Amino acid sequence: MSDNDAVPASLADLPDGLIQKMGIEVISVSADRAVGTMPVEGNTQPYGLLHGGASAVLAETLGSLAAMAHALESDPDGIAVGVDLSISHLASARTGTVTATATALRRGRTMAVYQVEISDESGAMIAAARLSCAIRSTSATRR
Repeated sequence: MSDNDAVPASLADLPDGLIQKMGIEVISVSADRAVGTMPVEGNTQPYGLLHGGASAVLAETLGSLAAMAHALESDPDGIAVGVDLSISHLASARTGTVTATATALRRGRTMAVYQVEISDESGAMIAAARLSCAIRSTSATRR
């Protein structure tokens, strides 16, 4: 991993929440690309398969972190907020760890769009998602 891909300090110490509860590990974040992993164990549906909602959380997490890095490039008070997520579940996973890679499709002033591919340990794609995030400034929204 290059220094450019290291998790930015502003994103490294996220408060405890869903990311931690689901065991998501953020490996690298930049405005162009983010990579992270999540264990299948503990994130399954009743039939023992990776839950589709867990895949959606992983996709939105990685896409949102990349969008946040994009927002921070032009505004130290920049934030990214997910506004649309579409995911297709292509295959199942029962064990191991899945890896998500979010890649920027469009990085605009007010909107960023990311393609997120989730793969199993063999490298087979199990889900494909597209996330749109609104780019805002917290300084503009404070009253």
